Amino acid sequence: MVTKKWVSALLLVQLCCVGCGLCGKVLVWPCDMSHWLNMKIILEELMARGHEVTVLVPSHNYIIDHNKPSTPNFKVVSVPNDGERAKNLLNEFLDEAITGMSKLSYWQSAIKLQELVLQSTGDVKFLCENVVYNQTLMKNLKETNYNVMIIDPVMPCGDLVAELLAIPFVHTLRTSIGSKLERYCGKLPAPPSYVPVPMAVLEDKMTFQERLKNLMLSLFYDLWLQQYDVQIWDQFYSEALGRPTTLCETVGKAEIWLIRTFWDFEYPRPYLPNFEFVGGLHCKPAKPLPKEMEEFVQSSGEDGVVVFSLGSMVTNLTEVKANLIASAFAQIPQKVLWRYKGKTPATLGANTRLYDWMPQNDLLGHPKTKAFVTHGGLNGIYEAIYHGVPMVGIPLFADQPDNIAHVKAKGAAVDVNMNTMTSADLLRALRTVINEPSYKENAMRLSRIHHDQPVKPLDRAVFWIEFVMRHKGAKHLRPAAHDLTWFQYHSLDVIGFLLACVATAIFLVTKCCVFSYQKFGKNGKKRKRD
Repeated sequence: MVTKKWVSALLLVQLCCVGCGLCGKVLVWPCDMSHWLNMKIILEELMARGHEVTVLVPSHNYIIDHNKPSTPNFKVVSVPNDGERAKNLLNEFLDEAITGMSKLSYWQSAIKLQELVLQSTGDVKFLCENVVYNQTLMKNLKETNYNVMIIDPVMPCGDLVAELLAIPFVHTLRTSIGSKLERYCGKLPAPPSYVPVPMAVLEDKMTFQERLKNLMLSLFYDLWLQQYDVQIWDQFYSEALGRPTTLCETVGKAEIWLIRTFWDFEYPRPYLPNFEFVGGLHCKPAKPLPKEMEEFVQSSGEDGVVVFSLGSMVTNLTEVKANLIASAFAQIPQKVLWRYKGKTPATLGANTRLYDWMPQNDLLGHPKTKAFVTHGGLNGIYEAIYHGVPMVGIPLFADQPDNIAHVKAKGAAVDVNMNTMTSADLLRALRTVINEPSYKENAMRLSRIHHDQPVKPLDRAVFWIEFVMRHKGAKHLRPAAHDLTWFQYHSLDVIGFLLACVATAIFLVTKCCVFSYQKFGKNGKKRKRD
C-alpha cells in the first residue's frame, strides 16, 4: 500500500515536471514598488507549476519583504547604508510629484524626472558591483545552472548578470522613459506620425500640431534626454564583461519582452514577434469584502460607492488638498471609500470613510461600485478595466498622465489636475463619470475586450518564459535589426550609394552634353559660316 502511494506521488511529480517544461530554475532581477506586484504574480504561477525561483534583492526594499517565510528563495545582496539614502530619494521624488511636477511644463517635468532617476544611478551601480564582483555569489549562481532569468529592465544590471552567467533572459515592463529601451535596445518601430511618445499625453490620431510636438519630443528624448547615465553604465558593462559593449546592446539581447499592457489599453501600433502583451495579468475575480466594509457598501443603497486611492506610494496629502478632495466627496450621494493615512480632513463628509488599506480589486469588482478615482497607476487602471469601472484620473508623475490619457481616449475616464483643480472641478468630474451612461458603457466595452482573449495574460506570460526555458532562448523571433548599425538600420548607406549613383550619372550626362556641344556644336557653326 505504501509502495503504491509512493509510486503515485512519483508519477504525479513527473507529470508536473513534464507539464511545466521539466521544472526549471528561474533567476529574477526585480524592481521594487508596483513593479514587484506584477513580477510576484508571475513568480507565484511559475512556482505553482513546479519551477524553482530565486530572487536577487538588495538588503533594503519597500514592498519586497525577503524576511517573510515564502516559497521564492531570496538571495539578499548586502548594500551598506542604502536604506536611509533610498528613503530620502523616494520622499524627494514624491514631494516633487505631488507639489511640483504638475506645475511644470512637459519639458521641465521630463528633465526633473530624469534628474531624480539619475540621482539613483550611484546606488544601483553600487548594488550591481556587489553582485557581479562578488565571486562567491557569482560562482554559486553559475553552479546552480539556471534555465532563464526574468528581469525588470527599468533597473539596470539584471541583463549584465544574465550575460555573465550565460542565461537566456526575459524582460517584463510597462514602458521606459520615452520608450528608449524598447525602441533602441529592442529595435521596436515607432513612427512618430501616429505612435505617441510615452508620457507625451497624446492620442494616436494627431493633428498637424500634435504630430509636430510628438516629433520634437521624440528628438528631445533621442538626442538629449537620457534614460540613465549611459556613459557610466557602458563603461561598467564593458569592464565587467572584459570587452567593449554598451548597456543598450546587452539589454537588447532579451529573448522575449513581456509588455504589461494589451489592446484594451494600447493604441494600435507595430510590434515585433518577440514582444508579447500581458496587461492585467494580476487581475482576478472579486472576493467577498470584510464584514464591516461590506455593510458600509450595502448602506449606499441604489447610489452605490466610489473608490479612491492614490496608490501605495502616496499615503498623505497637504491639508489644503485633502480638505478640497473631502469637500467634493461630501457633495455626492454615493458612499466613498478612501485609502488615506494622513490627518482626517475637516471637510470630511458623513458619506466618506478613510482606510489605511483597502482590498482594491475586490471593491472594484463589487456591483455597487460606480466610479474609481485613481492616480493613474497601471495596476489600478487594469483592475478597473477588468471589472468595467469608469475612472476619474488625478495623475501625479511618470507614466500616470499618459495612462489616464489612454483610458480617456477610449471614453472610459475624465481627468483633473492635482495642483490646479478646485473642489468644483473634482465634483464635476465625479458627476460626469457617474451620471453619463457612455463612461460606464465604454468601461464595460474595454472589459469585454480584455476578457475576450484565447489565452489569459498570466498564462501567456508563463508560456513564453517556459518557451525560452524549453528552447534555451527564442532567437528565431529576434529581428535582424540587432545586427545592423544605426545607418544600416535606416538604410543611410543604401540611400547614400543611390544618391552617389544619381550624382555620377548626372555628372557623366552633363559632361557628355558639354563635350558633344563643344565638339559638334562649334563644328556645325563653323560649317555654316563657311
